[in-house]
Amino acid sequence: MAMRLREFVKPNVVISKCITFENVRWNAQIIASDFVEKLKPFVNFIPVYPEVQIGLSVPRDPLRIVLVNGVKRLIQPATGLDFTEKTQNFAESFLSSLREVDGFILKSGSPSSGFKNVKIYPNIGKSASIARGRGFFGGAVVEKFPNLAIEDEKRLLNLRIREHFLTKLYTHASFRMVKKSSSIRELIRFHSENKLLLTAYNQKELRILGRVVANQEDASFNQLIELYQTHLFGAFERSPSIGANINVMMKAMGCFSKELSKEEKRFFLELLERYKATNVPLSACLSVLKAWVIRFEQEYLMQQTFFEPFPGELMKLEIVEKDYWKK
Repeated sequence: MAMRLREFVKPNVVISKCITFENVRWNAQIIASDFVEKLKPFVNFIPVYPEVQIGLSVPRDPLRIVLVNGVKRLIQPATGLDFTEKTQNFAESFLSSLREVDGFILKSGSPSSGFKNVKIYPNIGKSASIARGRGFFGGAVVEKFPNLAIEDEKRLLNLRIREHFLTKLYTHASFRMVKKSSSIRELIRFHSENKLLLTAYNQKELRILGRVVANQEDASFNQLIELYQTHLFGAFERSPSIGANINVMMKAMGCFSKELSKEEKRFFLELLERYKATNVPLSACLSVLKAWVIRFEQEYLMQQTFFEPFPGELMKLEIVEKDYWKK
């Protein structure tokens, strides 16, 4: 029995245009990102850059978020011009025009596109920042699409953040197609294939989702899908803990534990310890498990997205020391 190859839906991802696409930053530079370059064949990117799209030139004097009478404003210190309303209007117009979107990759620290940790200043003069918050466009993204996969290019350097972002992104893209199908059968299939993944992410939400799919009240597809979506988004609100992933992997190994040699078991348990110590990524453990799933022809496990939540080509085995997850 051959393991069925997953067919991934291409997610639609809005991205800050300065990240690998065009030299549109205030200093006419472009941001390099190996991750974004690697991602390009696997997603449909929608590049956007608010500053340019509200009419500012390249290069230009930089903008900053300034408190004016206690209210955040988007100011160009060199000219004193205020671009708050223009940016807010653009954000509302652009985001409302998006029909099918699964995620965002935004420019870190940008007073327009940054979605967290953006410097806020007390005035337009030379002064240190006094707080951190969201940029005007990035803030509008979080407000309008709070449940989608949203990250910036610096945080995506962190392996755990990247794995969570990709898992959430591809799960949402797949679920979007279930919604378009208007088929309860497709919803049941989606739920079945994601059971182990949901077990790792949030068991409480998994139990609720199971009751939704059981549909004991014989609800319509539209009623089911809205309720299912609410709890699916809730399940993916946070990345699963290392312990939760280990529990799922141990459960999976139990399906063919009797067939494994002592050496194979010892090797895998040592690998899990290295994963627990953050010395290897989750994908390293999943690769071993997936090989065993194929070898022992575990039909149920072959269907589980947990073993390949996003295209395998995007699983890069690397460790990044700086922990952006905590920010």
